[in-house]
Amino acid sequence: MGSLPLTVCSGLLVVAALGPAAQAAHAADGGTLVAAPAAPAPGAEVALKVSGCTGSQAVAASRAFTADARLTGTQGALSGSARVGSTVGPGAYEVKVTCADRVVNGRITIAAMGKGASAAPVDAAAHFATVATSGSGPDTAQAMTGLALASIAAVAVGLRTRRGRRTR
Repeated sequence: MGSLPLTVCSGLLVVAALGPAAQAAHAADGGTLVAAPAAPAPGAEVALKVSGCTGSQAVAASRAFTADARLTGTQGALSGSARVGSTVGPGAYEVKVTCADRVVNGRITIAAMGKGASAAPVDAAAHFATVATSGSGPDTAQAMTGLALASIAAVAVGLRTRRGRRTR
């Protein structure tokens, strides 16, 4: 393989590696909502985590909840809990989180009682007590830098391997 095809292949490798990361980073900048458990039963407590808000407080509202949930935190990661109404039927329900600078929309799916779900309240807040909500992972710039460095290292190894074959 000549230098031109090697360069083209390396460029395609970088685009393939960085393309999905850029899309994920863009989606993360829009804000995300995560609920645990993913499919709670009527009457269960749900832990909510939202990312992408710049303020330290937000309110999550849904027809599935008995009352609006207050979310608190720092550095764009807010968390809190809400109780699903005991008379709520199974299905998907919209959740609207109103932050200081934006609105993050999400969806929660309520499980049917007969499908192995339990109506007993779940203390999901204890799960988040052990997770660091600030500075626990790389931000977008750090992830992109890491992917770029890994791509450069892969190209360097390929070039070195190719040179090693020519000298033998």
